[in-house]
Amino acid sequence: MKKNKKGKVDFKVLEENLSYSFKDKELLRKALTHSSYGNENNMRITENNERLEFLGDTVLNLVVSQYLYKKYPNYPEGELTKIRAKVVCESSLAYGARRIGVGEYLLLGRGEEATGGRDRESILADAMEAIMGAIYLDSDFDTANLCLLNNFEVDIVNAVAKGDLFIDYKTELQEKLQKKGRVKVDYLVIKEEGPDHNKIFYMDVCVDGKSMGTGMGRNKKEAEQMAAKEALFILGEFDE
Repeated sequence: MKKNKKGKVDFKVLEENLSYSFKDKELLRKALTHSSYGNENNMRITENNERLEFLGDTVLNLVVSQYLYKKYPNYPEGELTKIRAKVVCESSLAYGARRIGVGEYLLLGRGEEATGGRDRESILADAMEAIMGAIYLDSDFDTANLCLLNNFEVDIVNAVAKGDLFIDYKTELQEKLQKKGRVKVDYLVIKEEGPDHNKIFYMDVCVDGKSMGTGMGRNKKEAEQMAAKEALFILGEFDE
């Protein structure tokens, strides 16, 4: 765990990864405090992350529900519910937590530490929910909404892609470029991280040999879609 010169935990990198800086650092510390750590250190139940996890779960469900409702106006309620369930699930939350390095900052009891708690899906997912609850309390709903979408839109795209409806950013980018007379588009893997069973791919989309956007995902196709989406934003051709 990273600490500053005074021996206190330094959350700077984690906050940069979140694209959010906490006004109340103790809220973030609480969001990262597992009950096992609290029990070993005689802390009150209000000092671990369980209550923030409860709040964050509600905030996350509302943000994703609102996003899906606005983004897919013709999708029926049943399908929206299925997509939301894929996004707001333990594996997706744990993936998001790993992506921003939450495990490194967790405060765990010795038992959890010794048995690999820093990379346990349930602990990471709970911490991610707690962090979102903490952001909401530290700011407001609009800020929490923006931060959540910055961290989880790739999961929403992935969930939608597995259904009948799919925002094909690659095709949209190709069509936009063809109108400008530029049609040479390539997608290149620039980096891979993680073990084979949980790999993250980073992909560049190059237009006429020049990088126009970078995306990441749990497979190459997902990373390509997110790279194309970034290119559309850069070109000023995509309206969120």
